Amino acid sequence: MLPGIAFYLLFRYVPLYYLQIAFKDFRITRPVEQADFAGLKYFIEVFESVSFREALRNTLVINAMKLLICFPAPILLAVLLNELRSQRYKRTVQTILYLPHFISWVVISSILFNFTSIYGGLFNTIRESMGLEPIMFLGNKGMFRWILVLSDLWKESGYGAIIYLSALTAIDPQLYEAAAIDGAGRVRQFWHISLSGIKSTIVVMLILRIGSMMAGNFDQVQSLINDQVLSVGDVLDTFVYRVGVSNGRFSFASAAGLFNSAVGAVLLLASDRLAKRLGERGLF
Repeated sequence: MLPGIAFYLLFRYVPLYYLQIAFKDFRITRPVEQADFAGLKYFIEVFESVSFREALRNTLVINAMKLLICFPAPILLAVLLNELRSQRYKRTVQTILYLPHFISWVVISSILFNFTSIYGGLFNTIRESMGLEPIMFLGNKGMFRWILVLSDLWKESGYGAIIYLSALTAIDPQLYEAAAIDGAGRVRQFWHISLSGIKSTIVVMLILRIGSMMAGNFDQVQSLINDQVLSVGDVLDTFVYRVGVSNGRFSFASAAGLFNSAVGAVLLLASDRLAKRLGERGLF
C-alpha cells in the first residue's frame, strides 16, 4: 500500500496547501507565504475572461457528448463479450479491445495527424479517389469535437468494459437458465438479468463520470488542438495551462483550477445524492 499512499500524499494532499496561491499575488521568485493577499481579484478576472467562458462551454459540451456516446459503449461491449462461448476467442477479442488504452495520446495524435493530413492522408486519399475535395479534418470546427469523442471511444471502451465484465461474472448463471426455460429471449435476458445485475455498478460509474464533467482530458486535447479550432476545442484544462502556466500567471491559473475542482466536487456530491434519492446505493 505504501506506493499508493505516497502518491496520494504527494500529489493530492500536499498541493492543497498551495491553493492559497489563488488568493495571493504569487511570484515564483518568493515563497508563497510572503505573497501579498489579493482576495477574490483573480477569481473576478477569471469570470470576466471571454476565453474562460468559451473554455467552460467547450468542456461541458464535449463531456456531454462523451457521456451520451462513450459511457454506454463499455456496457454494451461487456454484455457482448459475456455472450461469447469460446474462451480462446473471447480472450483474443478482449486483448485487442484493451490494447488502445495503453497507447499514449501523443502516439494516437500522431496517427490521427497522418490519417487526416490534407497531403497524402488516408482519409483524404479515399476522398480524392471518390472525386471529392480534401478536408483538413483536425482544422475543421464542425469535426474537431467529434474527433475527440470518437478517438476517446476507440481508446477507452475496451478497457472500461473490464469493470462491467467483472460485475457480469457475479450473476448466477441459473438465472439465465430459468429465464430461457420460461421463454425469455436474449433481449429479455439482457434487460431483466444482465442489466439489472450490473445496475449498481453502472450507477457508481455514472456518478464518477458526472463528477468529472469539468475535466477536459488534457493529454488528448493538448495533443490534437490547434489555433483553427481553439474556439470549439479549448477546454478548462488546456485554458489553465495555456493562459496561466505557460504565461507565468500562476495565481490566475490556480483560481481557474480551484473553480474547476469546486464545481466538479459539487457535481459529484449532487449526483450521489440524486442516486440515493432514486433508491440506489450511491458512492458515499
